[in-house]
Parts: sequence; C-alpha cells; structure tokens
Amino acid sequence: MSMKPHPNVISSVRQELYDWRLWMGRGVVLAFAALAGLTVVAFTWMTEHALGYFFAMRREFWWGPMIWIPVSTAAIVWMTNRFVPGATGSGIPQVMAALSSDVHAEHRGLFVSIKLSVAKMLLTAWGLLAGLSLGREGPSVQVAAGVMHHARRYLPTGSKVSEHGLMMAGGAAGIAAAFNTPLGGVMFAIEELTRRPEQRSNGLLLSAIVLGGLMAVSVHGNSTYFGIIRVQNFSMGLVLPGLLVAVCSGALGGLFSRLLVVSLSGRATDRFSRFRSKAPVKFAAICGLVVAILGMVSYGGTYGSGYEHTRDMLEGTGESSPVFVLLKFIATWVTVWSGVPGGLFAPALTIGGALGNDIAQLLTYVNPPTLIALGMAAFLAAVTQAPLTAFIIVMEMVDGHALVLSLMASALIASGVSRLISAPLYATLAELQLLRLPRKEEDEKKEPRRAPSS
Repeated sequence: MSMKPHPNVISSVRQELYDWRLWMGRGVVLAFAALAGLTVVAFTWMTEHALGYFFAMRREFWWGPMIWIPVSTAAIVWMTNRFVPGATGSGIPQVMAALSSDVHAEHRGLFVSIKLSVAKMLLTAWGLLAGLSLGREGPSVQVAAGVMHHARRYLPTGSKVSEHGLMMAGGAAGIAAAFNTPLGGVMFAIEELTRRPEQRSNGLLLSAIVLGGLMAVSVHGNSTYFGIIRVQNFSMGLVLPGLLVAVCSGALGGLFSRLLVVSLSGRATDRFSRFRSKAPVKFAAICGLVVAILGMVSYGGTYGSGYEHTRDMLEGTGESSPVFVLLKFIATWVTVWSGVPGGLFAPALTIGGALGNDIAQLLTYVNPPTLIALGMAAFLAAVTQAPLTAFIIVMEMVDGHALVLSLMASALIASGVSRLISAPLYATLAELQLLRLPRKEEDEKKEPRRAPSS
C-alpha cells in the first residue's frame, strides 16, 4: 500500500498566491456572506418595528385587530399568489427544493432569487404588522440564500464554488444571523438543508456561514437571543419532568407537523380545503379573523412571534394561561394555513416553552426556566425533526451550556416521538414546491401538474 506523498510547500504557496481566480472567488463569497448577514439584520429591524407598531395600534384601538388582521391577511395572500408565489410559507422548503438535483439552473429562480428575497422581507414584515402568529427566522433562510445565490454572477470562470454551496451557505447564514447563533447555522446547513449529516462543507462555505452570523453580532452585540437563564445542574430530580416535557412536546409537535402537511398539501377533501383551493383570498380573510379572535381571547398573547411572551416566562416575570398552548397552536396553524409568507421557528419555541412552563406548574417544579428551555428545544425538534439544530439553537439562545446533555436528550426524544406521527415537515413541503417546475409537453398530456398551495 503506497502512502500519499506530502504536498510541496513552495508549490502550494505559489499556487495560493498567484491564482487570482481563487482569491477573487473567495472574496466574492465572503463579501456576499457579509451582505447576506446584514440583509437579515435589516430584516430583523423591519419585523421588530412592524410588530411594535401592531401592538401600539392595538393599545390605541382595542377593536382594530378585528378589522386590520383579516384585511391584511387577504391582501398579503392576494399579492403573494399574484406576483411572487415562490415567497409563500416559511422559505425553507423553497431553499431545499432549489438544492434538489431535479431542479436545473434555469429554474432555481422559482425558489431563490433577489426578487423573492425582497418580497419575502416586505410580506413577512407586513404579516407581523398585522399581528399574525409567525416568525422571521425561516424566511431569513430564503432571504439570505437569495442574496448568496446572486453571488454566482460575480464568480470568475472555473470557480470551484457551486450554486448549491452558495445557497446552502446563504440559508445557514440566515439562521445564524436571525438567532445570533453561528453554530446553529452550521448544523442547520448539515442537518436540514442537505439532509445528510455525513456531508461536510468546505472551509470557505463554513467561513461564509459564520461571517453571516457575525454581522448580527456586530450590530446587536454578543448577546443571547433570550438572555441568560439560571438553570440547575443535572440531577435525578430532573429526569421525570424532563422526560415528560420531551414526550409531550414530541407528540404535540408531531401532531402540529402532520396537521400542516395535510393542510398545505392540497390533498385533503374536507370542505375547508376545497374552499381554500377555490377562493384562497377569502379563505385567508377568514383565517385572519380567527387569528384576531384568538388574540382577543388570549389578551394579545397569541399575536406575533411570541418572543416577548417566551422571554417573560424565562425571566419569571410573565404569566401564562393554562390554555395558551392550545390557543397559540391554533393561531400558528391557521396563520400558516392562510398561505402568508412567514416562519415557524419563533412560534414553535413559544409553544414549546409554554408547554414546559405548564408542566413545571403542574409538577410544582422548583426551577421552571429549566423545563421551559427543554420544552423549546423539544418542540422545535419535533416540528422540524432536526434535533441537533434545535438543541444547539436553544443552547446558544439562552446561554444554557449547563443544560447541554439535557437539551440534547430532550430534542432527540421529541424528534423520535414526532417521527412516529408525521413525515418530515420541510422535506415534504419541499417536494410540494417541486410541483411548480415546468413539465415537458408529453408529460403534461399524460398528467397535468398541480401547483402547490403551501
């Protein structure tokens, strides 16, 4: 067996220094990674101010949401379906579809582009301005992927950086910048976008992901998303409550995922799905009215992403109604079902955190923030079926390094329970996105291809 010879140092250095295409390609990738991160920072600013304006309107006119939310939901869905159908939903399925080998280069613009990135930012911000139960983190994936994908126009001929690599790095940088969690972005790229944990990105693309995340750090500072929580060290007293949180979150998250798959696939035969297919704008208005009513019943708790509610629970300064989990669950499902652009990450964290808090109150557990953090990781893992991404994101968001093993176990258990109930959410929705691809004439004659309603 012959050993591989060592590289010639002088030759390697000469190649590195004199190959201008190599350095130009690296510069373009890193420049667009920084641009993608700053775009997500701007997107974050837009959505935070939009939600703030909604709550200001609600304080001034308590009846305002009953009119504003249905009208806005209908208008958003009409504009999305009419002008940018590729911007609907969270955006993660679109990026996964664009990464599929079934999609040729000329068709990737259906899923990822600068136009879709701009539309996604504006429409998602409008959704939060309307108080809908959605998040900006999923849309950040499509936004950043669109920016990074545009970099291909400026890469030198013969560059070793592929379009797939650019989109994957962009999507992961979007998560990293949205949550201020660079490690979570890297794991998201490996676990969710590629669906192949054994794959490894090269150093340049990993650098792009981290650089995109650092743009958020440079603007917001090196602070955690939900601050620092005091968690107790692992003990046998945490086993039973933690296991209960993981199993319950897995079951509820699996049910939530399955409900979304059935609702968005267009295959359901109930009258609501038929009505959604025939009159999507009217259906969206009704969904908006339901969200408004749920918000009134919950005294505003179910409006928006749920970030403030989760933060208050972690800090022990907020109160959560026993029915909040149910109300937020329904509000988020109805929001997604309406067809507006928006993500699931933030609402999923809120539902999981509230479930952990409810179990802590039920068992009179002495440290509720611990179970709240476990519930956040578990429910997010159950919905996405990406447990490693979920536990790393929550660990970085709450500065919960003392809970590493507990968060990991909770996420893995919940994801396992969810797999018994539902197919993978984003992978299934990505397959629906592929139905938007144009077909050859002979295939159209055999079986017309329906456009997805997700």
